[in-house]
Amino acid sequence: MDFKQVIDSRRAVNFFDTKQDVPDTLLRQIIDMAAKTPSSFNLQPWSLIALRKPADKQRLEKLAMNQTKVSEAPVTLIVLGDRKGWADGNPFVEKNFQEMIKAGSTSEEGRDWYAKARKNLYGGSENTQLAFACKNAGFFAMALMLAAKSLGLDTHPMDGFDHEGVRKEFKIPDNYWIPLLIAVGYFDASKDLLPPKWRKTADEILVSFEN
Repeated sequence: MDFKQVIDSRRAVNFFDTKQDVPDTLLRQIIDMAAKTPSSFNLQPWSLIALRKPADKQRLEKLAMNQTKVSEAPVTLIVLGDRKGWADGNPFVEKNFQEMIKAGSTSEEGRDWYAKARKNLYGGSENTQLAFACKNAGFFAMALMLAAKSLGLDTHPMDGFDHEGVRKEFKIPDNYWIPLLIAVGYFDASKDLLPPKWRKTADEILVSFEN
């Protein structure tokens, strides 16, 4: 499947085949593909909680406006964006810096610059920290859905859920924001697939605010 086919065929499906599982090896392949997503300073401030057990998915469904696809999909992902993924003390911040040294793009003498740049860009306020987390996690989530489609899977992103309820139910630390949930599986072919929704054209998307 070429990229245009992936883009054209990816849909947010509402019904999943409850008899067709997503093997862990396939899920990991999708995640590894999505991990190639670009991110701010390559900090990759995203994580996933993968729910497979029916009881766990039902717990989530109750907090997600009782959307049955949460439980019907073989895997439902809670996407996390780390609002502190830029800060000193985060293990991936240090790992990224060490990888930059290995690649020859910086040296140990650049540590102070690296810290100041991260703080100035992402740590200035609660708004910038939230934007950092959501922006990067959103990149990753979209890449994950496209990766899934390229391997024959279907998905449905959801933002209709009780954010704080999900955080408490699954003991998610406060530094994480939950931008969305993603159901992953195979479309239930016994159901009708609704036609694609309209999309803005390039002319409608391109804007200018200058006189």
